[in-house]
Amino acid sequence: MLIHPTIDKLNSMRLAGMAKGLRAQLENPEINNLPFEDRLALLVDAEFLERENRQLAARLKGAKLRENAALEDLDTRPSRGINRALLASLATCQWVRRRHNLLITGATGAGKTWLACALSHTACRQGVTAIYHRLPALMQDLELARHDGRYKRLMCALAKAELLVLDDLGIAPLSVAQLRDLLEIIDERYQKRSTLITSQLPVASWHEALGDPTLADAILDKVVHNAHKIELDGDSMRKLRSKVDGTETM
Repeated sequence: MLIHPTIDKLNSMRLAGMAKGLRAQLENPEINNLPFEDRLALLVDAEFLERENRQLAARLKGAKLRENAALEDLDTRPSRGINRALLASLATCQWVRRRHNLLITGATGAGKTWLACALSHTACRQGVTAIYHRLPALMQDLELARHDGRYKRLMCALAKAELLVLDDLGIAPLSVAQLRDLLEIIDERYQKRSTLITSQLPVASWHEALGDPTLADAILDKVVHNAHKIELDGDSMRKLRSKVDGTETM
């Protein structure tokens, strides 16, 4: 029996996983000892895994995470102030499915962005669509988008993502127009999608940092509601890594 036409047909039907699985079976003489049903099951499993991997790659590409981070590599020493029980709960992504928010705070270099990206990576692996933005850059992009016709499309993408990461809240002052954009984003996502926000400032200082009391009230009322909080402590992780590498910098 000529098997190559079958493989070509599988590829033409976009069943690349089954095609690869069939090639693997042909290269394994012992596969003939298995019954037909088991060999078919292996082919179906190969196709399923191929599609899962392809979809994950697409989700990670769309997320545009700033750090290539994974929770398995997280430093959970007690000095960092990470509640392991909370972290284990967040790793299940039930907080995303329940449309809760997550607020991560800590000093410069504490690992806020890394942890946010690690949690987002975990969410992508569990089928969640995520997207990462540094908040100052996003606000500037929204201003430009008003003038080049992208504003509605960008706001729609921000509202649609199951998990939106807004990194570095409070690192730069926001204008009233930018606060209105932020309120629009938060309002569209409220109780519909999950938002993860990082900041050098403690949550208690966010109201003052946002400036406009009315807009700050409206934003924080929807952000803090149903929000989990992680407050990172300890020395800068960048400085610790540079000591290990022997390239310590200021």
